Amino acid sequence: MFAAVVRHGTLVTVVTLIMAILGAVAALRIPVQMIPDLDVRTITVETRWPGATPQDIEKDILIEQERYLRNIPGLAELNATATSDAAEIELEFPFGTDITEALIEVNNALSQVPDYPRNVDEPRIAATSFSSNAFMYFRVATLPDNPRGLDIDLMRDFVYDEVRPRMESVPGVSEITMRGGAERQMQIHVDERQLARRGLTLIDLRDAIRARNQDISGGEVDAGKRRYLLRTVGRFASAEELEQLVITRRGDAVIRLGDVAEVEQGGSRQRSLAFTNGQKVIGLQVRRESGSNVIDIKYAMIEEVERINEEVLEPAGMVLELNTDDARYVQASVKNVWTNLGLGAAFATLVMFLFLRSTRATLVGVIGIPLCAIAAFLGLLITGRTINVISLAGVAFAIGMTVDNSIVVLENIERLRRRGMARLESAVEGVREVWPAVLASTATTVLVFLPILFIQEEAGQLYSDVAIAIAAAIVASMLVAVMLIPTLSAHLDFGRSGREGDRTPGWARAVETGVKGMIGSRPRRWLTMAVMLAGSVSIVVFLTPPAAYLPEGEEPKTFAVMNAPPGYNLDEMARIAEEVEAHLLPAVDADPGAFERGDTPVPPIRNLVMQVQPTQIRVISETIDPDHIGPLMDEITRFYEQYPGMRAFAAKGSIISSNDGGTRSISLDIAGSDLADIYEVANRAYERAEVIFDNPRIQTRPSTLELAQPLVEIRPDWDRAAELGLSMDAIGFSVSALTEGAYVDDFFLDDDKIDIYLYGAGGRDPRLARLDEILLKSPQGASLPLSSVARIDTRVDTSIVRRVDGKRMVTLDIIPPESVALEAGVEQVREELVGEMRDAGEIPAGVSLSISGASDQLNATREALSGNFVIALAIIYLLLVAIFTHWRYPLLIMTAIPLGIAGGIAGLALMNLVGGLLPLIGVKAISQPFDMITMLGFLILMGTVVNNPILLVEQARRSFAEGRDAVQVVMDAVAVRLRPIVMTTLTTISGLSPLVLIPGEGTELYRGVGAIVMFGLLGATIVTLTFLPALTASVLGVAQRRRARVA
Repeated sequence: MFAAVVRHGTLVTVVTLIMAILGAVAALRIPVQMIPDLDVRTITVETRWPGATPQDIEKDILIEQERYLRNIPGLAELNATATSDAAEIELEFPFGTDITEALIEVNNALSQVPDYPRNVDEPRIAATSFSSNAFMYFRVATLPDNPRGLDIDLMRDFVYDEVRPRMESVPGVSEITMRGGAERQMQIHVDERQLARRGLTLIDLRDAIRARNQDISGGEVDAGKRRYLLRTVGRFASAEELEQLVITRRGDAVIRLGDVAEVEQGGSRQRSLAFTNGQKVIGLQVRRESGSNVIDIKYAMIEEVERINEEVLEPAGMVLELNTDDARYVQASVKNVWTNLGLGAAFATLVMFLFLRSTRATLVGVIGIPLCAIAAFLGLLITGRTINVISLAGVAFAIGMTVDNSIVVLENIERLRRRGMARLESAVEGVREVWPAVLASTATTVLVFLPILFIQEEAGQLYSDVAIAIAAAIVASMLVAVMLIPTLSAHLDFGRSGREGDRTPGWARAVETGVKGMIGSRPRRWLTMAVMLAGSVSIVVFLTPPAAYLPEGEEPKTFAVMNAPPGYNLDEMARIAEEVEAHLLPAVDADPGAFERGDTPVPPIRNLVMQVQPTQIRVISETIDPDHIGPLMDEITRFYEQYPGMRAFAAKGSIISSNDGGTRSISLDIAGSDLADIYEVANRAYERAEVIFDNPRIQTRPSTLELAQPLVEIRPDWDRAAELGLSMDAIGFSVSALTEGAYVDDFFLDDDKIDIYLYGAGGRDPRLARLDEILLKSPQGASLPLSSVARIDTRVDTSIVRRVDGKRMVTLDIIPPESVALEAGVEQVREELVGEMRDAGEIPAGVSLSISGASDQLNATREALSGNFVIALAIIYLLLVAIFTHWRYPLLIMTAIPLGIAGGIAGLALMNLVGGLLPLIGVKAISQPFDMITMLGFLILMGTVVNNPILLVEQARRSFAEGRDAVQVVMDAVAVRLRPIVMTTLTTISGLSPLVLIPGEGTELYRGVGAIVMFGLLGATIVTLTFLPALTASVLGVAQRRRARVA
């Protein structure tokens, strides 16, 4: 077979070029993203009820929806939150759930809810995942000096109607979300004196509007040959029509709405404010479709924004501008991987040249690098994957690994040439001798990735791209090694490499002498194995660090939140926001010298985005220097905490979690039936966490842990109300209308539906002191103050209601310092926080504490990885048995796996040790946590560390079968295979070293995997030249003595 392939060089060349062209086209057509698309596991149900309190939303919406949603098959957790004006339910499903089917189940469950209050919006259902988070952030602001005198808050609907649809039309965009501004309303401002003079009530106005504001279809009518559609039109088309509405007729007198009220189009009461660099704006966030190309979206969006400004906004006195985008981080990260990939290929080529000392031979050896990279892209395209930091890292990992097969074949061909064989004969015989080893090493490397594809947790989803890229590249490398390398070798003269004889380099002689010394006698062999085993066990026991979950993929961006105590209103939070802005705004594009000299505590920042709500102030900012993100977070936190009662939380931007430190978060869930007890325990746990950890970042859900939200309750005297003919509807609607405004009906403005609201003379600025003076009108015409009909009570309650699986719950998300690994942090929380609180009797009966969050995912992923390690070991062993048709020799080869793992752990510890000393020479410290992604490096390692042992054992086995001495065949195997073993190890390490050692954007995602593989291979090579020869010689020695007894 090999002879036929070598002789048909033209055909091999044509096939190779075709595959190269197809792969190049694939590389150009694959979408570019930051990370692979993660499976959607969360469905969100959002229901808005303007003006409603959290207590009413809990009773009338949450409990009703929970009753039907909790029966959905496969539901893992139901997390419900009620705030003022809105209810939100997050439904979390297990990994691997068919989210489309789950969406259907959710929709069916919600359709069974009997009824909602009149002005409750239809529930909005959305499926979300971290990988589809917003990645571009825009702002709409007035032109400089605001030449048209616009109120930007009232332009929200204009932006919603004219700008949002055009931005959503950009290919790849799934949704544009908006923040800031006020929604349009048709507002009816009632003159209460005119209303009383005419003997009318607010209920009369409401009922008259609702009775008229409807269209009624009448079916069809025929006239001759024509068919007409029939409808009675009653809906209001303008504010003037509303004013002309007849409320009642008394004799010849007609009372119209305009007689007792003014009608105008205005904006609803603002619940939030948005600012960018001190200017009030309307914010827009761009979300992408799954599998779309973020780079293409970015440039297409920028072009569309230019057209929007020119055609829509600038004529209207506004401008749309980009705040920031994560695509820059994506581009920088992808560029880093490409750069490191190129450097790795260059280093691998240099190493090969140093060994081969022939330009032509080196070119033959490295020709597989671009071909295998192209094959990797082709594999990604066929499997529907994308180009991202993870998949490109897989291609880069493969660079050093793909030349292994080429080196084995090429070195064997060159060795036979040095012994005098002709080019064609040496090419055919060279590949024939080693192709079983090449097949074995390729099969073990590829099949060991199968378990990764079955890991459903985020770690498996993220790194299945690595498995696909490396597997495709390794399969291509085998085909290159057994077909293209022999064909090229048969037609090329390697120059001086063929005339240098069989001289053994000095380093090789030294290694051979060392191996001979270790295996020359039985005691030395046992001593060598004992030392290596003891060293490996010690490394695993003493150097294995505590585990973390996932790397954050941290951007130089912070999301900092100030959570206010209950009861703060928007005006007060806006006042505080002005002070925060005054403190931070001078740092925008500031000179870094002032910060470096210590003149200002705020480092230079690119922009300052602020979102203000009654419950919180949220700052989003990006530092100019990525190293300054920590000081910025610390300074914002310090400034927040100077306000009494405020809780501060700051986290780095993340491409994997929701910008809240989620992959390092220890979630402490506190559940019970009595909210006062829950809050008391939560506050004690909060204080204790601050003692246990040095400067932890703690976020609470809900954001407040106090029953301090002032709540005014109007309790009617029902006997008095019945005497006056006042119903609950009349009292409640009147109070609502004369304070914040009451919803009446819908108004169709062109194609948009807006609310009709009714307001008293006080407008939307009610005062508590005047609440008891509100005048109610009885059906008999009597006007009387609210205080004569009802008792007004004031008490405190919670401002946010949170329920998990139907129970009241508070969660503390504790993020320990970066020096504390997640596993260690969980243990501290379990022992020093929960344990000590239980021992001290600080947890009352009826309150339960449990730990969840990233720690749960850590345990689940670790269990999945452990099970898949066992599967991978079984696959490797059975594969080697099938290839070698022997049950014992594969066990010799597989001893390299645990010892190679020890090498990876030792290398990781060494890298962190050296990385911690880098600040001494003015370089940023490098610290690589032992996270789940790093652990996946062990799976890759299992398939690669056996490659060199396969070469050694296979060579020794063939020689031993000829009846030679056991020790001598091992020595000969080391001598013959030493050169390719060292070459493959050094080329792989050279290919990986830029990924591991060169810092930059995105490197934290794959540095750990690269370190484990790189140092593990180095450790495995040492094992292959020490422990394995000693073990092989001992096993073959037993077989030799048995053979001698039989003879």
